[in-house]
Amino acid sequence: MSDEIDNQDAGAVDDWAAAMAEQADAESDTAVAEAPAAEFEHLEDTSGGPAGDEANLDVILDIPVTISMEIGRTQISIRNLLQLNQGSVVELDRLAGEPMDVLVNGTLVAHGEVVVVNEKFGIRLTDVISPAERVKKLK
Repeated sequence: MSDEIDNQDAGAVDDWAAAMAEQADAESDTAVAEAPAAEFEHLEDTSGGPAGDEANLDVILDIPVTISMEIGRTQISIRNLLQLNQGSVVELDRLAGEPMDVLVNGTLVAHGEVVVVNEKFGIRLTDVISPAERVKKLK
């Protein structure tokens, strides 16, 4: 059995050597020649369907991401920033009652409203941004 494998390996090496020699001959024979059009066979998915998709998804399920909720934003000068103290009010770009932005690693994924559950703040998602819309915003 191992002799067959060794013979197959030797045959494969000979095939590669012959192909390389043929390529070198072709290159030296023609100074300027057009390359033939490459033909590709149709590649098929050999992952096994949904089971393969689940295995691929398992790879990323434990990656940590940062979720943040944003009430609003503003831009101020450093001079005004240094003048802020306890009791200062900073005006944001949102109106009262507008939904908050839910960001995952800095990317907008949803909008929501603040809720209080057992004396802890949370957010109830009111609108989830579709993946297609998220991709459009990246461009």
